[in-house]
Amino acid sequence: MTQALYRKYRPKQWDTVIGQDHVIQTLTNSIKADRVGHAYLFAGPRGTGKTTVARLLAKAVNCLSEDPTKRPCNECDHCTAVNENRFMDMIEIDAASNNGVDDVRDLREKINFSPSQGKYKVYVIDEVHMLSGGAFNALLKTLEEPPPHAIFVLATTEIHKIPATVLSRCQRHEFRRVPIDEIVANLKTIAASENIQADEEALTLIARQSAGGMRDAQSLLDQLSSTGTKITLALAQQVLGTATSQTVLDVANSILDHHPAHGLETIHHALDSGADPRSLARQIVEYLRGLMLIQMGNAEQVEATREVKTQMEAHAKAFTSTDVLRMMKIFNNAATDLRGGWQPSLILELALAEVIDAPAEVVQVAAVAPRTKPQPVSAPAAESKPEVTSDASPNGGAQPVVESPVINANDITRAWKSLVNALPKAQANLGALMNSVRMIDVQGKTLVLGMASDVLVEKLNKPDQIEIIQRLIKDHFHVDLSVRCVVTNAKGKLPTHVAQDGMVAAAIQHGGEIVDMDE
Repeated sequence: MTQALYRKYRPKQWDTVIGQDHVIQTLTNSIKADRVGHAYLFAGPRGTGKTTVARLLAKAVNCLSEDPTKRPCNECDHCTAVNENRFMDMIEIDAASNNGVDDVRDLREKINFSPSQGKYKVYVIDEVHMLSGGAFNALLKTLEEPPPHAIFVLATTEIHKIPATVLSRCQRHEFRRVPIDEIVANLKTIAASENIQADEEALTLIARQSAGGMRDAQSLLDQLSSTGTKITLALAQQVLGTATSQTVLDVANSILDHHPAHGLETIHHALDSGADPRSLARQIVEYLRGLMLIQMGNAEQVEATREVKTQMEAHAKAFTSTDVLRMMKIFNNAATDLRGGWQPSLILELALAEVIDAPAEVVQVAAVAPRTKPQPVSAPAAESKPEVTSDASPNGGAQPVVESPVINANDITRAWKSLVNALPKAQANLGALMNSVRMIDVQGKTLVLGMASDVLVEKLNKPDQIEIIQRLIKDHFHVDLSVRCVVTNAKGKLPTHVAQDGMVAAAIQHGGEIVDMDE
């Protein structure tokens, strides 16, 4: 049977452990000074070397080399026995399957027996957080005063589940995620030794997918090498399920076009073809993460084919950074949502609906490369400056004056819920109406509130209620604003340069969208 790469290349010396220098230095110093503790707690993410370092510690304290600086020597009988998994005085216990009080009592009975081969009995308890409360209590006394020939090494990925009484009895060492460059360097070494042909960008993708776990990275390399072909970026993306599919691009386009029907049709087609909904959600999140990196000037960190990267750059320009962050959060929640239950597509349908229906802070101004799409209302902007003075139009009339807003509409949008919550219970109806506002904009000294229908506008646009809203704004922002209610289908706010009563404003309030601007 072929040995797995992560087992074959498990470090056998202190200096071959990667990414945990802060732990190794402390342990090697204690061995050189013959000041080894009786109980250690190794905490950190999976695959970062906790069990490996525990085995090295067991090997070092039982090494027969006379020079403490050379322990473990990997040459004596004891070191060889540990390397070959036949050293009787290193006892590995899986707490996930041996987590009861009786299991710990059995350990306590056997621990008093002298070592069979070496100087110390080393008990390595993996996933120690899985022990029951009673088992932890049974272990406490032994941890505090173990026999002089016993050493405990507790390993866990969930340090917060370890009782404080146990933490206080152990020397605690935190294992860190291994840096990407160190993982890539290790994978290159393994690939060269195993005669595996792999592109560096593919190894970088493997390292990123491992999330800082060296063992996971080596296992992924092992998996990809079994294909028998050169490991390219495209192959790695396909096998690891990170390839940007046409489905993801179509979903992104449907969001950009504000075309939910096409988005739902795309998702259903993918799921009917066998795609896993959470995997698809993760692919969408990964794609959006790529857009975020491009927007932040880190395009070199995006692992994608040239064609996909070209599309990503177009989308990165079309979406605002706020939109990308919002979409990432929504689809990431869908990827981790376990409530899909009887309807697997539901989590993605809800995510798509929320993304498309949620209010945007700014009006879409750019467009991606041409493709078939429903054309939104388009209108040229008269001027990009925030303040426009009256001037004669070509027809001899005066153009409307657009004043600079006395307060940023986004500030009011962010505070809107807190304003509603400040209302007394007796004004619950007003609160419900304020929660129905779909658009908030400030034009000069006027607060424009967009409602979905004439009925809602009529209900909100009453002198006593308008006065309350004005007072809330005054108390919160210390500015005086008049309030105007309009019917709108818009999801955002009117740009500052657009006149309130003009044709462009009317188009936006009825669901239109600015897709291009002429300066």
